[in-house]
Amino acid sequence: MAGKKVEMFEVGPCESAYQMGFLIGKRFSDTIKSRLDKDLVLRDQLLPFAQAPQSQPLIEALCNNNKTRFPTYWDELVGIAEGSSVPVLEIILINFRKEILPFLHREVALAVDCSDDCSDLLVVSENMAIAAHNEDANVALVGHTYLVKGKLQNGLSFLAYTYAGELPSCAFGFNNHGLAFTLNSVPPTNEEVAAGGIGRNFISRDLLESTSLENAISRVHSAEVSVGHSYNLIDVQTRRIVNVETASRFRYSVNEVGATPFFHANMYTHLQVNQVEDANSRSRQKRADELPKGSKNDFMSVLGDVDNKEYPIYMRGPTLYTLCTAVIDLDEQTLSIIQGNPEKNVISHVFSIPLVELEKP
Repeated sequence: MAGKKVEMFEVGPCESAYQMGFLIGKRFSDTIKSRLDKDLVLRDQLLPFAQAPQSQPLIEALCNNNKTRFPTYWDELVGIAEGSSVPVLEIILINFRKEILPFLHREVALAVDCSDDCSDLLVVSENMAIAAHNEDANVALVGHTYLVKGKLQNGLSFLAYTYAGELPSCAFGFNNHGLAFTLNSVPPTNEEVAAGGIGRNFISRDLLESTSLENAISRVHSAEVSVGHSYNLIDVQTRRIVNVETASRFRYSVNEVGATPFFHANMYTHLQVNQVEDANSRSRQKRADELPKGSKNDFMSVLGDVDNKEYPIYMRGPTLYTLCTAVIDLDEQTLSIIQGNPEKNVISHVFSIPLVELEKP
């Protein structure tokens, strides 16, 4: 199921955030509609829940709190819906999926919430400074992603790998300040989730406008989030990488990445939070610990590893699928996107940081 080269759309500067969202929605209308049609979590769980009276306080709180905190990103979200000619409720639900699913019937939520598992391998040593990231998602998302190359009126520009219909970017991206990020889902237990808090898609959209590493860390921990997340924040200007784990009630922990390679799957590693045991994540962590990680090629071999047939690091279905691999080289100041197994190093895009698309090697 090798995907075709992910499409890129250049947009902006626009008169408003709504216009930017509208143009993105219009450009990728068919892709967004196809994603929504194939998203069984949306069709079978989120939409029926949203139509039940007991869901209204939660959905209203999510909408009101995020609109108040991030009014321009809310306008962008509404623009995506109207530009793609799909119901705004469906766009709201896929953007707040992680914030809503814990409030469905517990067994249902655990059964359906298996749509993202990512792996990251990070190092900052004398010899290399690299952040390598497998973007893993439900197999239904194959062919339902795109790149948004956005420019704002204030001169800031960014590149964001984007799931169809969602705010840029719930996956990875960078901007012309030299700030980049990749993301890992983490599984807090239901009692660790705060109803109606700030959504993770809004936090990652905000990260695209970070001006420094410290500013990015502040954007991550200053919002009262609903569900926790793991953020790998990368500053190519200062040659630093930090992993920030967050949870509700303003809890966060910062781990500076150094010369010892740091692997992060989908479990909290340094923030003390009650979490759901994830056999997939534990297996990937164990396998990564066993493999050599002394070179860039080693990193690609780790992220391309399929030794464990049940829980491989590089995923090929039937449920989870590695959509692509992103490699951020802080010394070369590039972001490369690899489609297919990263061991084969088939690069589909390479960008300089700050933002210029380069010819592929």
